[in-house]
Amino acid sequence: MAINAAPRTFLSDHRIVGLGVSLTDAQWARIEPLLPDRTPRRGGRWRDHRQVIDAIAFKYRTGTPWMDLPEHFGSWKGAHNRLRKWAADGTWEKVFTALLAQADAEGDLDWVVAVDFTIVRAHQHAAGARQKGPRPASRQTMPSVAPAVD
Repeated sequence: MAINAAPRTFLSDHRIVGLGVSLTDAQWARIEPLLPDRTPRRGGRWRDHRQVIDAIAFKYRTGTPWMDLPEHFGSWKGAHNRLRKWAADGTWEKVFTALLAQADAEGDLDWVVAVDFTIVRAHQHAAGARQKGPRPASRQTMPSVAPAVD
């Protein structure tokens, strides 16, 4: 009886990690108006925002390094730079805030607040610091009776 060592892959596994799964048209219709204009102040036009957002989502879903993004997402540097620029200028915060407001207004969110009053106390020895002042010095050292070397 032969044992097949190769794991079976399922189509649903690829959807979970995001291989080939991009934004739906409905999702893109909500996000697109919230994004900045594709024509920057200097240089040429930016690559399509949808492709870049798909690249960023793929990177964070799979945990892959930036340099290992699949080629169909375009340059990894472009996606990384756009992520950094949008984080610095507040674009991501604006998009997430607007999407949360839309979802809340439509009743798509169920707000659940959980407060944890657990108190965990460590043993006094767990902190590692001495609480009673400095330690006494070790035994006194006596000067040597041997002659000094010049």
